[in-house]
Amino acid sequence: MRTITIKPQAITHNLNQVKKMAANSKVLAMVKSNAYGHGVAAVLPALQQADGIGVATLTEALEARQLGWDKTIGLIEGAFTADEWQQAINSDISCVIHHAPQLQWALDNIPLANSATRVVWLKYNTGMNRLGFNAEGIMAAAKRLHEAGYQLILATHFANADDSTHPLNAMQIQRFSEVLDTLQATISADIKGSLCNSAGIVNFPEHHYDWVRPGIILYGSAPVIDKSAHELGLQPAMDFSAQIIALQTVQADNAIGYGSRWTAQKDTRTALVSVGYGDGYPRVISDEAYVTVIDTTNDKSYRCAVIGRVAMDMIVIDVSTAPEDIALDSKVILWGDAPHVDEVAAHAGTISYELLCRLSIRPNRIQV
Repeated sequence: MRTITIKPQAITHNLNQVKKMAANSKVLAMVKSNAYGHGVAAVLPALQQADGIGVATLTEALEARQLGWDKTIGLIEGAFTADEWQQAINSDISCVIHHAPQLQWALDNIPLANSATRVVWLKYNTGMNRLGFNAEGIMAAAKRLHEAGYQLILATHFANADDSTHPLNAMQIQRFSEVLDTLQATISADIKGSLCNSAGIVNFPEHHYDWVRPGIILYGSAPVIDKSAHELGLQPAMDFSAQIIALQTVQADNAIGYGSRWTAQKDTRTALVSVGYGDGYPRVISDEAYVTVIDTTNDKSYRCAVIGRVAMDMIVIDVSTAPEDIALDSKVILWGDAPHVDEVAAHAGTISYELLCRLSIRPNRIQV
């Protein structure tokens, strides 16, 4: 059986780690892309101590409201149409404004004074060069929104926060700080700031400002290149597992699987595991990839290499390190405590975000 086990207590633990790191900031917890593959319904109860949540689409925002989330919801890409802006007002959703059409919708349709939509996250492009106004445009937009009665949070997004030594970080911080200071001096001292994502929270503690926006760190993955999840005191919020469904010995000089990618150098005991890229386990993975097998007969665990090419529905592992009488229904940990999803991502040449977000609907989901 393919199983995804979600551990809300780990998410709460990780949120508390963030709150310790950014003790003087409010927390907008990111739950976009179905809470990074963990499931919004499973995650929201674990985030009750957050000050708000962030989503990418109006559909995600409305789902969170339907699930009973009554605090701030930040629509981090903003409304896509004038109709969506009205729906955001109707559901008390706070929006990012990052380009001229969104600014005009906000000025044409101003929500009531007590509406959460009266709080606008004004996006400043400090160097990511995706969304946001330039320095001149941000000043003009802020002035018009403030005069219309909106409360403003200046926001930007790091391009390289995972690498604390990248020179663009300092430039983005300087640009953000200068514009925020100018806005507060010339328009309103009440304008707030939001700079740091997960990596920024770890690498730039002196620049947390009023709101931080943790994402992957809440789910137990390391957001920076020079510290592991363990070193950051994080707990993985997901276990992805399957079972051994067959055992066989492959004779020396025989190859395994599609493309005959792996050839046995000696007689090798192998196991077939009921999982593959159809479930979300990466098809392209290096020879360093491994899983942890938990033998149901003795409750001991064994590190076993993944061999051959990952198929849609199964993988092959080398169980030479396990007992010869290992049980057919033994549990196989694809990621969790060991290997950590960060390790699996590295073996697949990608990042944990992608692995978590692209899990399919096929595995059975349970919640601890």
